[in-house]
Amino acid sequence: MTYLELSEDGGSAHKFYETVVDGTQVTITFGRIGESGQAKVTTFPTAEKAQAAAAKKIAEKVRKGYAPAVRGVRQRRSITRRPIVSSHSTAQQAPVLWRFASGAPAFGIFVDGDRCWVGNQDGDVYTVSHDGTVTSRFRLPDGVKCIVADDFWIYAGCDDGKVYDLSGKVPRAAYEIAADVDIYWLDIHDGVLGVSDRAGRITTIDYEDEFQWARQANGDSAWMVRCDADSVYHGHSGGVARYDIADGRPVWQTSAADGVLFGWHEQDAVYAGTARRTVHRLAKSDGAVQAVYQCDAPVYSCATSPGGRYVFAGDSHSSVYCFTASGERLWKLGTGCGSAFSMQFLDDHLYIVTTDGSLACIDASEPAIAAAREGTVPTRLDIKAAASLPTVEPSLHLETTTVPGDGVILECVPEGSRLRIRVITPGFETWHVQFPKEIREPGARYLVEGLRPAARGGFYRAYGEIRRLL
Repeated sequence: MTYLELSEDGGSAHKFYETVVDGTQVTITFGRIGESGQAKVTTFPTAEKAQAAAAKKIAEKVRKGYAPAVRGVRQRRSITRRPIVSSHSTAQQAPVLWRFASGAPAFGIFVDGDRCWVGNQDGDVYTVSHDGTVTSRFRLPDGVKCIVADDFWIYAGCDDGKVYDLSGKVPRAAYEIAADVDIYWLDIHDGVLGVSDRAGRITTIDYEDEFQWARQANGDSAWMVRCDADSVYHGHSGGVARYDIADGRPVWQTSAADGVLFGWHEQDAVYAGTARRTVHRLAKSDGAVQAVYQCDAPVYSCATSPGGRYVFAGDSHSSVYCFTASGERLWKLGTGCGSAFSMQFLDDHLYIVTTDGSLACIDASEPAIAAAREGTVPTRLDIKAAASLPTVEPSLHLETTTVPGDGVILECVPEGSRLRIRVITPGFETWHVQFPKEIREPGARYLVEGLRPAARGGFYRAYGEIRRLL
């Protein structure tokens, strides 16, 4: 029997891998530390071939950073979930067009011109069309913290410490966060992942899933992290701070907006929703308070219309608000489906995910809001996922092909203790490629649909399906 655990730079150590050879039979068990894991049993023609196969698997894991360990010494990573404290709203009902019940409290949301994404505490991620049709379902191994977009890519951060790329047909782990980090929120910009945690730290990880820098704030419970091309904005119990995204150099910090529970940002401003019943708009340049939006209960979420023309907020009493940029409250209405843990505005519609697990679409156009304030709202459509909708789970399996076609060929090569991915197809720079670490094998070649250079240059990002090239 050989027992290994992951031990990487930055303190990551929360996966195990065990091989047991019994005659011609090899049993491999793997998973997260503190759980029983998954087991796979393979029988070989001879005991010698069984030993050789086990040795090969062990060597592959060692090259990926696993090391011999003693079972039970390390414990499962700590997980904190936001307490569900939600009261019924006494405000008039918002014009909710449709509602999808995901099945568990939901934190993750992303909306674009094609569809809406919702991720819940059970690890389910659904996509829903704008007219309220459930189009796909992913099942991740643990609760979803948040869903974020980075150019073409959609990522879901989970309680298991992994950030999954949902852009392809099969979810694949793109980042893995150190076991000592109790994740509260995540954001990504141009391949750089920002992680805020329970202890009030902010940590960044680069496109190769390698630790960049970390800073400790003068507070804890860091529910806010937002990243742009230059900086990381970090909100916690003590206020908000800005750090240089490249090296973590502090730029400014302010305690004007303390007790932060959520964050949003636009090009020139960052918005902090607080337990003090406010949303603060802070200048990205120096942290100065530009406006304060007053709500009637602690603010769980906030968002803006393009350019910050309107500011929206969701409180702990199942109400949503709309303000002008200057701070005038235009309206307050009840959701009818719990408090909004996260929200996003698009094309006159406010999309929220809530404490009762709903993804809801609110008509935020002026006529609809005016009618709602007079007591007239549309009949809400309650939608369900079709029983025949397939569930897609993360997998290490890759389809194979012998024909490159129009795709781009990549190769996995050792560089010191690391496995890197480089481009073989002519016409590209000699940059590394962002690529799932769990499916890297020395000498293996892969076929992807295409590559895109990072906005700041220096590396490529693969998109589309990944296949093993034989």
